[in-house]
Amino acid sequence: MNVAVVDAGGNLKAFARMDGAWLGSIDISIKKARTARYFDMQTADLSPTVQPGEPLYHIEFSNGGLITFPGGIPLTLDDGTVIGAVGVSGSTVDNDQAVAEAAAEVIVIS
Repeated sequence: MNVAVVDAGGNLKAFARMDGAWLGSIDISIKKARTARYFDMQTADLSPTVQPGEPLYHIEFSNGGLITFPGGIPLTLDDGTVIGAVGVSGSTVDNDQAVAEAAAEVIVIS
């Protein structure tokens, strides 16, 4: 797995890659984090809105490439302030999402 953390400005602040993780997932994890921050919503929630015929169809081509499948989650404080986002890639989308949720919880609590 690859895990990326961006700050409120979408700048990469932390990155970790497990031994043997797919190289292609490096960029995906970073883009999941940035996508979650750019729109302040989970990438899983964006997915239905980017399908053919939907209002955000083809938005993935903006901002240097967005990722709109599960694994990107905004980091939000209790007062609603978004301080960044986490993106995870390298397993199934369900596993990516589960790891991103766990990471977001730990990062915001820390």
